[in-house]
Amino acid sequence: MKKNLIRIVLGLLLGLVFLGHSARIYQIPLLNTLDAFVYDARLRLTTKGGVDERIVILDIDEKSLAEIGRWPWSRDKMAALVTRLFDSYGVSILGFDVVFAEADSSSGLASLEAIAESDLKGDAAFQSTFKRLRSGLDYDRRFAEALSNRPVVLGYYFTNIDKSHRSGSLPEPVIQSGTFKGKTIAFTTWSGYGGNLPEFQKSAVNAGHFNPMVDFDGVSRRVPMLVEHEGKYYESLSLAMVRSLLGKPPLVPGYAEPSALSSRSYSGLEWLELPTARGTMRIPVDENVASLIPYRGAQGSFRYFSAADALKGRLKLEQLKGKIVLLGTTAPGLMDLRATPVGSTYPGVEIHANLVAGILDASIVQKPPYVLGADVLLLSLATLLLAFLLPVLSPLRATFLALGTLCAVSALNFFLWSSGLAMPMAAVLSAILALYALNMSWGYFVESRSKRQFTELFGQYVPPELVDEMARDPERYSMEGKNEELTVLFSDVRGFTSISEGLDPKELTQLMNEYLGAMTQVVQKNRGTLDKYIGDAIMAFWGAPVADADHARHAVTTALEMQAELRKLDEPFKERGWPALHIGVGINTGTMTVGDMGSKVRKSYTVMGDAVNLGSRLESITKQYGVGIIVSDSTRVLVKDLVYRELDRVRVKGKDEPVGIFEPLGVAAQLDKAAHDELKLWNQALRLYRQQDWDQAELQLYNLARISPDRYLYPLYTKRIAYFRANPPGDAWDGVTTFETK
Repeated sequence: MKKNLIRIVLGLLLGLVFLGHSARIYQIPLLNTLDAFVYDARLRLTTKGGVDERIVILDIDEKSLAEIGRWPWSRDKMAALVTRLFDSYGVSILGFDVVFAEADSSSGLASLEAIAESDLKGDAAFQSTFKRLRSGLDYDRRFAEALSNRPVVLGYYFTNIDKSHRSGSLPEPVIQSGTFKGKTIAFTTWSGYGGNLPEFQKSAVNAGHFNPMVDFDGVSRRVPMLVEHEGKYYESLSLAMVRSLLGKPPLVPGYAEPSALSSRSYSGLEWLELPTARGTMRIPVDENVASLIPYRGAQGSFRYFSAADALKGRLKLEQLKGKIVLLGTTAPGLMDLRATPVGSTYPGVEIHANLVAGILDASIVQKPPYVLGADVLLLSLATLLLAFLLPVLSPLRATFLALGTLCAVSALNFFLWSSGLAMPMAAVLSAILALYALNMSWGYFVESRSKRQFTELFGQYVPPELVDEMARDPERYSMEGKNEELTVLFSDVRGFTSISEGLDPKELTQLMNEYLGAMTQVVQKNRGTLDKYIGDAIMAFWGAPVADADHARHAVTTALEMQAELRKLDEPFKERGWPALHIGVGINTGTMTVGDMGSKVRKSYTVMGDAVNLGSRLESITKQYGVGIIVSDSTRVLVKDLVYRELDRVRVKGKDEPVGIFEPLGVAAQLDKAAHDELKLWNQALRLYRQQDWDQAELQLYNLARISPDRYLYPLYTKRIAYFRANPPGDAWDGVTTFETK
């Protein structure tokens, strides 16, 4: 036990980290994210499915907006809709997932009243006609009359965005202030509200708020059944509809006695009760007096009918007769689409339909406040078990113990969920995995000396698998300088200055980190040694410190994959408002000096020499030819199975000998016939150009430009031909292009 004491103590300390999260002393965002993921997965696995025929959604959809007009519709149309639903279709109750906060002026009544009081005040005929028509033009009154004496539940909203916002009228609170005096209950509290016009609120049988709770990740999983506003308590739309269906029985808070699992601040409020003729209906609530939304399934778990069809009387009687009806919208422009566990764009009105069904069926999963204590207890037991047993068991037995504990906890959690109780899961599962990882990785802290040395020396340059390979025979490797035939690669972002000027420093840093990270992975995947980052440029080489017979091939493959990987970044960059990146890559093979070079202050494992300089020059002239990759002839001859486009023979600054430069196109079998045919035409044009047969070369270039109008190479040579026609190069011309700048 004594030799394992440190591991046991570390295990207990690790468990305490997770216990602090479970006890709400602090919060670990990752665990909250995992808990949300687990909750959503459990919910999706256990949804009831099918269609609930009791509840119907009247949808203000795109069809309705196109046929009736933009929302909000005039109140005479709403009055007609309400009248038709009850008198013609015989619905049992109607709930509005919309708010009527402003007076309707669409009839022109206000203008006529102004005329009646001024210009035509003495006109008896006008006054008589106006008096006769006035009641018909008062659309708000007509709507209020349609609501009156009918089981209609209005919707309204609360807000904390503008705390002074007050519009319309609130219904009578379902529970008066002072009811919860002495209880510590974390009600959702709102300061502002947007209610319906007082005459509508007075005419309706009830009203409820339609504010779902939005969790930290933007997903709606709960709706507060009761919310607090200025000391009074108001019910949700779904609860108001159920109460109205039952004849508006009083809402009674349901308390449970504190237990050993409860915290000292436990209020005991675990449910809300609705007395009915058949007994008491219970609605489970959590510490915020919110209920988990019992999603039946994805969108469409309830019948949807277009509001326009209902208004025009095009629905069949049996489609609505005796139904619970909710009027809401799925039209994207009306912004009532929400992220939920069962859909990323889920209609808010269907959230309320799910809750109405869940309350009626008593199918809402409980998450009472005491689950906090239960989670802490379960996590404590798992931590103690694993912290003391894992250090003394063999790796195989420790694996079985951890796996068994993991399965047992998962099975218990799923059993409780199936029984109607939602328990957190992320903290205890993460603790089990973390304790197992701690004990299994313990031996790796005592690595062999040679492995540590190689990791320190070469880990920042070469991929981990090459470090492992070197560590198996350390005598073969050293950082001392030597001459070797290697292949070097330089890459650079095109137009980086303008890109950096268009982004703020934080965005620029994020962009470069993602770009350099992706490119570095490609280099290391192909056994490359990362030399350095030079601003936005990357320098890498192949063949050292681990010998690589295919160093040229790996370098060219890396360049091709870098260009492909760069295109994969286009879409995520575009989504974040970043520009697409374009890079130039230069590759050269030759004899270089490689080793640990620098000063006492700082050293670096790098390459030097004329061959390295040429690689850098090739990268810089990629933009001159409008290509993404240029390799030298010395690289090309070592990778013969690829197809190349010869670009030119050049004499770069600092070198007298001309160099053939080529653009790698890929494996021959991967290129289609059109690409091969275009390459043949280009080779002919290049030969004619070097023979100073300007007319034929220009004709070929014209044909090539028609095939690939976006390829910069063809107009480049066309311009050169125009220059040489005016300034003949003479018979001694060797066809080489000389660059005087770097």
